[in-house]
Amino acid sequence: MAEEMILVVPRSEFDRLGSFQGLHFEVDRYLNELLTPPSPRFMARSLAETDPSFKQIIPYAIFTHGGRILSYVRGSKGGEKRLTAKRSIGIGGHMNDSDAEGEAFDLAAYHRALKREIGEELKVSSPYTQRAVALLNDDSTEVGRVHVGVVHVFECETDAIECAETGITDLAFLERETLQANHENLETWSQICLAEIGRLLG
Repeated sequence: MAEEMILVVPRSEFDRLGSFQGLHFEVDRYLNELLTPPSPRFMARSLAETDPSFKQIIPYAIFTHGGRILSYVRGSKGGEKRLTAKRSIGIGGHMNDSDAEGEAFDLAAYHRALKREIGEELKVSSPYTQRAVALLNDDSTEVGRVHVGVVHVFECETDAIECAETGITDLAFLERETLQANHENLETWSQICLAEIGRLLG
């Protein structure tokens, strides 16, 4: 079976645009530049996960309803073993070469990949609106050094969302206060987002 080929951009290009730690709210400027050739390319996942000279672009979708935030625990069958058993408020995953549909990987391909990733992890029966609100970078961890997140907020009209894969457990909409009380059990990206959740949700 062929190895998954995932989207990466050179770390040098990220640095040229302005590297940062935590959240950055000029999401359109960064995303447009990072998805302009020749920056985006595909790399075998096993190589990308251990090469900090490249950043994998990862959508990180936060679902909300009635002021509550959707969260879950990553099971042992999840794709990123280094995050197993951590609670998360973000849904998403890697962009891969199939999302490009034989063309250059551009913003249209990115949005196809976003939709695919969410559909693989969740069954969303509620109407929603969504927007990209920030970029997320965390060079303080092994996982973070090879990823950059694009934080999307999905505002749902109902709570009709179910798990679509076994790698997601304990799925529930929770109050902010409940999540903040369990800060130590959250994955790092979720901790970073929760610290500025008011700004992210607008």
